Amino acid sequence: MNQSSMLALSAFAAAIGFRMGLFNIGVEGQYIVAACAAGFFGGAGLVPGPLNILATLVVAVVAGGLYASIAGILKVTRGVSEVISAIMLNYIALTMAGYLVQRYGVESGLTFTTTPLPPSSQPLGFGVIAGAPDVWALTVVALAVGAGYWFLLSRTRFGFDLRVAGESPTAALASGVSVPRMVLISMALSGAIAGLVWMPAYFGSVQKFGIPENFQAGLGFTGLAVALLGRNRVVGIFFGAVLFAFLAAQSNGLQREGIAKEVVDITQGIVVLAVVVAYEVVRRRQAKAESERVARELATEREAVV
Repeated sequence: MNQSSMLALSAFAAAIGFRMGLFNIGVEGQYIVAACAAGFFGGAGLVPGPLNILATLVVAVVAGGLYASIAGILKVTRGVSEVISAIMLNYIALTMAGYLVQRYGVESGLTFTTTPLPPSSQPLGFGVIAGAPDVWALTVVALAVGAGYWFLLSRTRFGFDLRVAGESPTAALASGVSVPRMVLISMALSGAIAGLVWMPAYFGSVQKFGIPENFQAGLGFTGLAVALLGRNRVVGIFFGAVLFAFLAAQSNGLQREGIAKEVVDITQGIVVLAVVVAYEVVRRRQAKAESERVARELATEREAVV
């Protein structure tokens, strides 16, 4: 449940871009920047008590949104592909976060981390099974984001404009929707959600940010696969996140049995490939069936006229 919550958040961040026709491969860098900013802010304890949790979440959302906006601005103003700029921004984020932690962090063994969270800002988890680790309290953020994602895209004018602009920019322009504006907003919103990816772990058990010992990398790239697996739908994303989290949890057991952990990565890749191929086959069959139905109706009308 802990791992699936972070994967679901990462997938929702990617899905916002996909619905706009954008490939936000920079989710990885965006949540690294957000985690670094949250680590410094939360560890400083500038806000007393539990309010520090809320303030740190806001800092993470703003940091992720601003960092993602860089790729959006480059695409709108200079025509730079968001894929290229986001990949470069991923490496910049990783290097920048490592430098800041080493320069302004505190020593933690053989590495550096941000200052740990104050005791008053450490939320409790939910006990599920006796003797098992608690479920992080902020896993509920994934549920809240999922509900907000569904409502935004299905029940608001903005969601309709976003889907129209993603499917047909020409039709969006004809209906008065500013495509550049939608690109900027979509990238910023995607980055804002990406900023929350690592927050369940940060407030759940890690409580400090440091690369690589106190940080889980790779969630951004896995989230892209989960979004594709779930076809950018809320229920599909949650099922995909649980599946990928289950596979990741089996890697330790496989290694104890002498099986390489790469088997899990291969399995995840096969699952995504199989589902994508199946979706495409179904889509082509539906398109063919629709064409045949239209052809039959036209032939019937011609016969009736004759």
